[in-house]
Amino acid sequence: MTAEKGRGATLNGESRRFNMPERVADGDWLDALPEIDGAPPRRRTEVAVEHPRTIINRNNSPDIAFSQSINAYRGCEHGCIYCFARPTHAYHDLSPGLDFETRLFAKPNAAELLRKELSRKNHMITPIAMGTNTDPYQPIERDWKITRQCLEILWECRHPTYVTTKSDRILRDIDLLASMAREGLVAVMISVTTLDPVTARTLEPRAPHPLRRVEAIRELSQAGIPVVASISPIIPAITDHEMESIVARVASAGARDASYIPVRLPHEVAPLFRAWLEEHYPDRAAKVMAIIHDIRGGRYNDPNFGSRMRGQRVWADLIRTRFQKARNRAGFTGERLTLRTDLFRKPADDQLRLF
Repeated sequence: MTAEKGRGATLNGESRRFNMPERVADGDWLDALPEIDGAPPRRRTEVAVEHPRTIINRNNSPDIAFSQSINAYRGCEHGCIYCFARPTHAYHDLSPGLDFETRLFAKPNAAELLRKELSRKNHMITPIAMGTNTDPYQPIERDWKITRQCLEILWECRHPTYVTTKSDRILRDIDLLASMAREGLVAVMISVTTLDPVTARTLEPRAPHPLRRVEAIRELSQAGIPVVASISPIIPAITDHEMESIVARVASAGARDASYIPVRLPHEVAPLFRAWLEEHYPDRAAKVMAIIHDIRGGRYNDPNFGSRMRGQRVWADLIRTRFQKARNRAGFTGERLTLRTDLFRKPADDQLRLF
């Protein structure tokens, strides 16, 4: 998973960079696994402070459930080799490889910007998604707490919100999420890619143990917070054999439903992923890449609406059929989680909030 490191980046002329002290990352539990030779390399995380001019991103994609999103960070410490967001680091002259995992950007003024944007007359009252391009509960959230600050604003304004993460750190905010859930204002998606710690060791090296994520589903569900499990990405010949067992496991933990996306490898992710396969699964690297190539219609990434989320051809049809059967056995009914939009109220005036 080596990659040439970038030369650094300055955003809007308002970035400053400093080194975070070495600390336990979410994936350091993997050091203790006796069945794995060697420990994952420790990375020193470097964080740049970014002051963007806006915080709500908007899209018109017809195949995703939201049109607005917030990303409190750029890059992600979890280091998932398949992450489709890796190429975004190249925009800042940084590598989609190790730089994406270790040279991060935090947006400490995100909550302030969110308050201002929710105050605008033309703001659309539709769910805002958190965790679309970077995990809002990655390890640096412990120190920066930007995700929690944004949730506090969204709760204050009674604004509907989707949260996607693969970290049980979300349980820190269960108080806010439970309050929002009681008003029909939030739904959470927890990503469970594999239940095998040996696979997780290299696939998602600094993400929490898969069973911690399953337990997070259980605790959130018990608190009345609707949770969907994301079995994504499904990687043929690497994780697809676990599909049925993961669906059954998350159902028993209280998930309302499960969804999936076959792996897609945009731009620089394809060679990074191929290098990972050749290092960890040399016996099947060519086979895996060939199947992905077929699923993606003769490419490694299909950006077209509709097919990009489900793939195409025989392998994609097989995965779809198996997944649907697993959902049926688990008792999932395809219930659509609809969030309320009628409770929104504009943020209180800053002066009035002093009294």
